[in-house]
Amino acid sequence: MRLETERLILRSFTDADRAPMAAIDADPQVMRFYPETRSRAQTDAMIDSIRAAEARDGFSFLAAELRQTGAFVGLIGMARIGEPLISVLNGRPEVEIGWRFGADFWGRGLAPEGAQACLEYAWTELQLDEVVAFTFEGNWPSRRVMEKLGMVRDPADDFRHTNLPENHPISRHVLYRIERPELPDHEYDMPFSPAAPR
Repeated sequence: MRLETERLILRSFTDADRAPMAAIDADPQVMRFYPETRSRAQTDAMIDSIRAAEARDGFSFLAAELRQTGAFVGLIGMARIGEPLISVLNGRPEVEIGWRFGADFWGRGLAPEGAQACLEYAWTELQLDEVVAFTFEGNWPSRRVMEKLGMVRDPADDFRHTNLPENHPISRHVLYRIERPELPDHEYDMPFSPAAPR
């Protein structure tokens, strides 16, 4: 799978991405809203899982790099939500969108740019009716990206993440949703074009 925007190339993970992704996952600043930083083995296992999901579903999280320099930025993309997490989400949404970029690439609008391209792919190619995103309630940077994408939070959808103990300081999560836009059918037949950065 491969998508391009004005500044980004989003593509399937390769073995060459393991080391730079591991460096991002080991950065305490990047991982401050996660339970802990990740070891190289944990990142390798994550990439293996991402690649398996792409082979199974036809989409997954993608490696992001700058078009101009080829610099590795991090990951962004979509994935199916599995059990037990889906069981605690109102309406049992099936697909989430998410991102994790190296700190050197924050503040440039790259996350919403890449995420918008993923959403366009979700609507035009995957024909999804809805995509959701979720994060720790205090992760305001990611929440602002969700809002820039036009995603909406209903406090009734807030939940405690099933992978964390109930009293864990980041267990409380918020859920944002966006539905497939109502467009004339012929517009969905148009070739995919990358979204402009926001």
